[in-house]
Amino acid sequence: MGKNVVVVGGGPTGMWLACELRLAGVPTVVLEQDVDIDQHSRALTVHPRTIETLALRGAHGDLLAEGGRIPSGHFAVLDDRLDFRPLDTDFPFTLTIPQARTTELLQARAVALGADVRRGHRVTDCAATGAEATGGEVADGVVDGGEVAVSVQGPDGAYVLEAAYVVGCDGTRSLVRERAGIDFDGTRFTALGALADVVLADPPSGPVTSEWTTDGTLMLVPLSGGRHRIALHSPEDLRTDWPGEPTLEEIRARVRRIAGTDYGMHSPSWLSRYGNTSRLARHYRKGRFLLAGDAAHQHMPMGGVGLNVGVQDAMNLGWKLAATLQGRAGDALLDTYHDERHPVGADTIEHTQAQTALMAGFSPQGSALRSLLGKLIAQQPQLRDALAGRLSGLSVQYPPPGPHHHPLTGHRAPNLRLSDTEHLFDLLRDGRPVLVDFGCVDGLGTGGVDARTNRYRCPPGGEQSRPAWAAVSAALIRPDGYVGWASDETDPDALSAETGKAVAALHHPEPEHPEPERHHA
Repeated sequence: MGKNVVVVGGGPTGMWLACELRLAGVPTVVLEQDVDIDQHSRALTVHPRTIETLALRGAHGDLLAEGGRIPSGHFAVLDDRLDFRPLDTDFPFTLTIPQARTTELLQARAVALGADVRRGHRVTDCAATGAEATGGEVADGVVDGGEVAVSVQGPDGAYVLEAAYVVGCDGTRSLVRERAGIDFDGTRFTALGALADVVLADPPSGPVTSEWTTDGTLMLVPLSGGRHRIALHSPEDLRTDWPGEPTLEEIRARVRRIAGTDYGMHSPSWLSRYGNTSRLARHYRKGRFLLAGDAAHQHMPMGGVGLNVGVQDAMNLGWKLAATLQGRAGDALLDTYHDERHPVGADTIEHTQAQTALMAGFSPQGSALRSLLGKLIAQQPQLRDALAGRLSGLSVQYPPPGPHHHPLTGHRAPNLRLSDTEHLFDLLRDGRPVLVDFGCVDGLGTGGVDARTNRYRCPPGGEQSRPAWAAVSAALIRPDGYVGWASDETDPDALSAETGKAVAALHHPEPEHPEPERHHA
């Protein structure tokens, strides 16, 4: 069996996955049917957790330099925006930057790391070969001898690639998902929205303009090049038929009805319509086929979460797929990709559908519900912060591996200050897990800590200001920045024993289900 991966789809999700695989030394080919990066995209926002994800690899600088910073987000365009500034992150803001530019930056990184990015190469088929296609013997959860044959139509003709794994990052109409036979369960749209990228002769001031009335919802965000993005939802959008793409006159009339002005809009560069169709792949992995991003989950583009969830899918998958391919981990580790990210996809759909219902409540009753919820959010800081944590992606946590675990296990690790010169994120740039010895236990052994894991011992006198971390003596941080294990143990021998077990368990977790129940072809 080969040790390579084919990524189908060259958007932000596919490019970031390629970056992670190449960082680990995995031969990676990215196949994208479009010759050029699409300059028209609905995604404009990069959320705090996604910025952190890139910062874990030192890949966030250009985005910070080029993106506009908005220290808040919206929930269903309620009057009071969600304040990100109290969140425990170095990046308490969203960045406004076109998806095309995000893709360009991630593609440049992938190529620099050695990924073979092939634009203008369309995948026409993919199928399991060898023992996997015929039901061979299973070893460690993987059918022996299996590969995937990927049929491609390129500029110079048709060809076939063979890969150990194929990852579908090819959008909601994913060919990879179809060929893998993975169901895409969900509901068809019942509400629509419209987008327009235009020039405004008389633009409003401020980074974001939003308004909700019983005549509709309006959001305005400035773009580069003197343009603005308009997003609209109106009562006539509550329908199950497709009326075609909007016209400029339709957009003008709807904006005037909501805001009393059309801001002198002219020269549209893009007019588009979208819906709240919501679907979730039943499995994120089936044998040697994997799904990430929009190929795994489809939802209303509410709050710009789609790009962000996709990149975070890729971050979760990349290190696991690399470790499995290179023999550093058992196959059970790769199955945890579905176990951890599938619930996030389901939660995203619930989150966006709830917002759709609130935004589409164009009635006295809907207005009253929005008013009541807005007041509760303003009056209840815990509710406000919970919604901000969800939208920002910072509140995502993964199920701990067993019943006996530290409260931090499965939670994202913030960028802890470990010394005068070192922060936690600095230690994760090479994509390997790191064992942090907080220096409060003398004689902590290194048994079980091998070359797969970096180790850092904090200098004496250090103290964590965060209450949840104050008593932690050691922690194992996964390559994706989540806590794999932590301990408050103060006995050196006991802590050393715990550490060795934790490092081994990170790469060889106990299967959640008996082998016969695995979702393998």
